[in-house]
Amino acid sequence: MNFDVAKMMDEIQPLITDYGLKLIGAIVVLIIGLWIANLITKQLGRLLKAKNYDPSLQGFLTSMVGILFKTLVFIVALGMMGIEMTSFIAILGAAGLAVGMALSGTLQNFAGGVMILIFKPFRVGDLIDAQGYLGVVKEIQIFVTILTTPDNKTIIIPNGGLSTGSLTNYSTEPKRRVDWTVGFGYGDDYDKAREVVLGILKADKRVLTDPEPFVALGALADSSVNLTVRAWVNAADYWGVFFDFNEQVYKEFNKQGINIPFPQMDVHIQK
Repeated sequence: MNFDVAKMMDEIQPLITDYGLKLIGAIVVLIIGLWIANLITKQLGRLLKAKNYDPSLQGFLTSMVGILFKTLVFIVALGMMGIEMTSFIAILGAAGLAVGMALSGTLQNFAGGVMILIFKPFRVGDLIDAQGYLGVVKEIQIFVTILTTPDNKTIIIPNGGLSTGSLTNYSTEPKRRVDWTVGFGYGDDYDKAREVVLGILKADKRVLTDPEPFVALGALADSSVNLTVRAWVNAADYWGVFFDFNEQVYKEFNKQGINIPFPQMDVHIQK
């Protein structure tokens, strides 16, 4: 059997030249593409740090962007070498869809965590009321938010519902309004009761004078005359003022002879 080396080299040389150029081009694209991907990732990290985003969110977003760009670079490089990528991309898409359906709840919580960390409807240390729970935000994670309740319980809330549901943040504004309903008996002096309440509020240095405290006749109820009382305080003083006012009203009304109504039942026995 005759083996013609020269003829074989003549046949192989165009293939070597063709694929060699494609390989060199793919390597160049791969090197430049990876360099650009790393550059974009670093710039994104600096931007997120300058914007004071949560450290966990910074790390996650930069890593995700880096993986995305590097994957695209590899796909382009393989395509330049003549490798058919259509089937490969279809397989990746089908796999991604299957994983997404299997982890739909987890992905929803993950997306909610990203939204919370980006838009910051609340921060660590805020007092919030959400998903039926009231507590101070202890930690914001990618998938869950951890609260500490006033009685020192730990509540873990998935971020999916937390990011889409209604939420009350009691720590956003520096001032809060305290509301009370103060009842006194029919027949007692309305002006005297009102002056006692105003005196209690004015004597408390934590109660702000702008806006001024508000006291007015709110309702003529079944067994009491009710005063509507409103006062503005710094958010940190809310509960202290609330409970101290209740105590002072009880003491002062007793001193001034103002009756505080309570439920009573009169029983009449007829012979």
